[in-house]
Amino acid sequence: MPMPSRILVIVGSVRPNRICPAVAEWVTAVGREILPAEFEIVDLRDWPLPMDSEPSIPATGDYRTGLTKAWSEKIASGDAVVFVSPQYNWGYPAVLKNALDHLYREWAGKPAMIVTYGGHGGNKCAAQLHQVLTGLKMRPLEIMPGFTLPRTLIEANAGELDPAAEFAEGRAMLEQAFEEMGQG
Repeated sequence: MPMPSRILVIVGSVRPNRICPAVAEWVTAVGREILPAEFEIVDLRDWPLPMDSEPSIPATGDYRTGLTKAWSEKIASGDAVVFVSPQYNWGYPAVLKNALDHLYREWAGKPAMIVTYGGHGGNKCAAQLHQVLTGLKMRPLEIMPGFTLPRTLIEANAGELDPAAEFAEGRAMLEQAFEEMGQG
């Protein structure tokens, strides 16, 4: 497959005091240094998709609500997707699962990078997300950068983080993932 020209970076958390937008901004900045692609950050807070609001299963593509139709167009507009997600209780946020489950065909065939973070680095979250993305016929990358947050930062719950400083040791893995994505 050709190198992606338009990459959607999905912010997979909607909690108050979240650091996911800062992590997504940093991931996007690193991606722009590696790939000559257009990047767009897609914040799930801006996409309040209700649970089970469509009468048909997503595989039919028979969407009835305006929000689902718009979500379909947004995801269809990307050639590849980067999922940025915190690890919650050894998994990923329900809002991200709901956003994934709203569609089917729009995800198929797209390369998918999984970037996680948490007190244990997010590897359990990444494994679950990898399984679901495979089921959606996406092409998850082998490299899944995971970043460990210090306990003090988690407990402070201030919603502030400098990812470039906090995750500096793991930046090389993120760069390798973008290089893998660029190989198509």
